Amino acid sequence: MFNKRYFSYIRVSTARQGQTGTSLKEQQAAIESFARRNDLKIIQSFEERETAAKQGRPVFLEMLKALRRGNADGVVIHKIDRSARNLRDWADLGSLVDNGIEVHFASESLDLNSRGGRLSADIQAVVASDFIRNLREEAKKGMYGRLKQGLFPFRAPVGYLDRGAGEPKVIDPIAGPLIRQAFELYSNGNWGLIDLSDHLYDLGLRNRNGKKITINGLSTILHNSFYFGMINIRGESFSGIHQPIIHKDLFDRAQGVFVGKNIKKTTTHDFIYRRMIRCSKCGNLLVAEKQKVYVYYRCKKRDCTRESLNEAVIDHTLSLVLRSLRLGKREMSVYRRLATEMFAEWKAESDKIRDQLVIRQRSLKEKQSRLIDSYMEGIIGKDDYFERKQQLILEEHGMKEKIQAIGQSPENLTSKFDEFIQLANSAYLSFKSAPYEMKRETVDLVTANFIGSGRKVDIQLHPAFELLAARPLFTAGRANREACRTFSAVLSQIFATMRDPAPAALPTS
Repeated sequence: MFNKRYFSYIRVSTARQGQTGTSLKEQQAAIESFARRNDLKIIQSFEERETAAKQGRPVFLEMLKALRRGNADGVVIHKIDRSARNLRDWADLGSLVDNGIEVHFASESLDLNSRGGRLSADIQAVVASDFIRNLREEAKKGMYGRLKQGLFPFRAPVGYLDRGAGEPKVIDPIAGPLIRQAFELYSNGNWGLIDLSDHLYDLGLRNRNGKKITINGLSTILHNSFYFGMINIRGESFSGIHQPIIHKDLFDRAQGVFVGKNIKKTTTHDFIYRRMIRCSKCGNLLVAEKQKVYVYYRCKKRDCTRESLNEAVIDHTLSLVLRSLRLGKREMSVYRRLATEMFAEWKAESDKIRDQLVIRQRSLKEKQSRLIDSYMEGIIGKDDYFERKQQLILEEHGMKEKIQAIGQSPENLTSKFDEFIQLANSAYLSFKSAPYEMKRETVDLVTANFIGSGRKVDIQLHPAFELLAARPLFTAGRANREACRTFSAVLSQIFATMRDPAPAALPTS
């Protein structure tokens, strides 16, 4: 009795299946009952919690190696479909039988040593393999259907929360703003992944396990287009219906830092205008250096100008530019009154403009549908289809951002305009009296370009501030109707930059 020794092998595809249905305990109980009825001694049990759709299950392969080494005379498996849901694994079991190793199935009376029993088992193995293949295809169809609807059929990435099957992901009220901050900090070029990961952890950002986001995890986040509303699955793009955390412009800036286009190098000295001023002749950034108590900016490219730009000259020029932004009480009053009137007029137009944009967005969706039909009919190739589809989706996202921008309430725009006016009015005093860090922050917020030409510098403001600096000045008398019309034209142009979703149009603090 019990002269031969046997292994037992049990498997479930998922943790849920291990708790319901044919669980590991139920399979093991069936095997033990089979062993008692047939006087078989089970010396070791192998348990696996992996799908058999793909060959390469580690526990199954470990058991096969042990059988080939002669550690047991055979194996008892619950059913054929527990071992043979791919034909390669079934072939491995067949080779064991051919070499004299016994293979038994606790729930099926099959004699693999006879021709009829082997044929019956082969048929069942083929059926099981076809079943899992069909199951995989149906699962792919289901996922593809969800993706075409703009739904993400997988677990929500960090920064989003799951709401259940068939529902779009929603922004995590805690992690979502921190993800946006991660993109903002990284895109300015002053943060490395290691320091940024530590900083975000201090702010409260955690992964799904409640631990710090790893360097690779943070890199994955910063490369994930899901955060601006586009789903990418194996090279194919889909337009998501979830609410984006960031704009695509911010995503692109972060990618630019990754490829080294916008990386700001660390320096020994902190100069106010470091990596801000470009040479008018060659376009290279001027390099700051200190000589005694003076700071100079020079172009280091060979055969370019050797003249030095004194930092005092830059300070003086910038002071004149920032002073032009200062508004008197009378100006502030007129601009606020005109702004209130203009916001009311814009509100009346916004619905009409939004309807036009929605029609254009719908047209882009129809183009995507026609593109899919062309691909399915073989009119265009796979690579061309993916490329053109991604272009249409990106264009649709741009349209969606414009619709969201046009949908801002007058109250939001009024608040935004007040912040803009306050920043413009205080920029000069902030620059003159603030410490280094705040001076540089003011310069970043207000200016767009510095061009060094010999010993002079040309300073260009951001569009909205440029418009304000070029405004008509009040005369000594009352503001007449013609002057107010001119002020209204200036405000219209400034509001246009505020309604533009691109961050470059109007910096925000």
